[in-house]
Amino acid sequence: MEFVIKLSQFLLSLSILIVLHELGHFIPAKLFKTRVEKFYLFFDVKFSLFKKKVGETVYGIGWLPLGGYVKIAGMIDESMDTEQMQGEPQPWEFRSKPAWQRLIIMLGGVLVNFILAFLIYIGMTFYYGQQYIANSDVKDGVWVINPVLEKAGLQNGDKIVRIDQTKIERFNDIQPQLALAKEVEVNRKGQDTVIKLPVNFIDQLLKTDRKALITLRIPFIVSDIPAGSHNAKQLKKKDILKGFNGQPITYADELFAQLTTLKGKTVAAVVERDGKEVPVQLNVNKEGKLGVAYAPMLPLDNLEKLGLYSVKSEEFSLWESIPIGIQMGIDQLTSYGKQLKAIFNPDTGAYKAVGGFGAIFNVFPSAWSWQVFWGITAFLSIMLGVMNLLPIPALDGGHVMFLLYEMISGRKPSDKFLERAQMVGFVILIALLVFANGNDLYKAIFK
Repeated sequence: MEFVIKLSQFLLSLSILIVLHELGHFIPAKLFKTRVEKFYLFFDVKFSLFKKKVGETVYGIGWLPLGGYVKIAGMIDESMDTEQMQGEPQPWEFRSKPAWQRLIIMLGGVLVNFILAFLIYIGMTFYYGQQYIANSDVKDGVWVINPVLEKAGLQNGDKIVRIDQTKIERFNDIQPQLALAKEVEVNRKGQDTVIKLPVNFIDQLLKTDRKALITLRIPFIVSDIPAGSHNAKQLKKKDILKGFNGQPITYADELFAQLTTLKGKTVAAVVERDGKEVPVQLNVNKEGKLGVAYAPMLPLDNLEKLGLYSVKSEEFSLWESIPIGIQMGIDQLTSYGKQLKAIFNPDTGAYKAVGGFGAIFNVFPSAWSWQVFWGITAFLSIMLGVMNLLPIPALDGGHVMFLLYEMISGRKPSDKFLERAQMVGFVILIALLVFANGNDLYKAIFK
């Protein structure tokens, strides 16, 4: 069932993005009286799942969910229909239109992708509002849960003040910015310290099993006691550890720091149970564990009830949501630009994180959440827009590159040149697809 939910979200998101992107080409083409021969969701290699001709256009759904396309008459595109290019240009063909009209047609899909992302962020801000923890309220610092960050120099209890040149106002902003950071400024015991992250920081992160980098420091609250646990008689569910080995314990990370040094020993501890402090004797096994489960991350509302953090909730009118949503889109666009820059720098090792359709599929959660769905769809829309703008023949950006050359120089590239460029573009795209999906396959088999 979880697979079905993930697959449903994946296909729905992909369908929305593809249809709207292709509409971005279709609508200006029709406005400029350019004939559109096909409009397809997914690719129809050999056969279609559905097709119907309305007017001069065949609308259909292919069986291969790797994208979609519109086939515009008189244009050298992915269909590689060079036969129609042999005849005289017709008034309804793409090649007969002024360069500025062809440019608008080619930019339409990318423009729709960016507009869609901004509209989703505006809608999410208006409908869901924003819930966050102010960074200034994280008074005892963060819990560093990734060993790569520890190796780089961050410690539990560090208060993250700045990432690169950005001052951190909200705790929620730390995680997405940290992976691409070059330096981090922390406040450690009242002293500000700048930590330089290694150039291959992303590569090191990819070699660990932990996706998260930091989290909020939370108490050790017993959430489950498995049958046969060596501390089953000493602990009860909802016990909160308050002291261990003569040391006061406020957060779970303080306990874990001690367990590794007390393997195989019986240790005096104090737990809070039903509002009272109760002394217990806890056995640490040879693996340095207590044999019970704890709540690794509590809902924000529960953290507030425990008096640990103040959770802020804000609601916005539609008018107020517009600039906030636009800024969210700009932030995501900037973040994706940084990701691409890191990918194209071999020293970072970020290219190893490039994924294909499997990686996109795995981004979606196994439980349906419209808020998560729309957030992922908005980011994918930005990603699709940026990728299509790359100056690679066969992509929208490649067509735009040649059109700009024509508009600036006054010379139109020959059809033969465009055909060859299209073929080169296909080879590049196929290589990228093989590399990205090969990465997915490698991770699935060996990790």
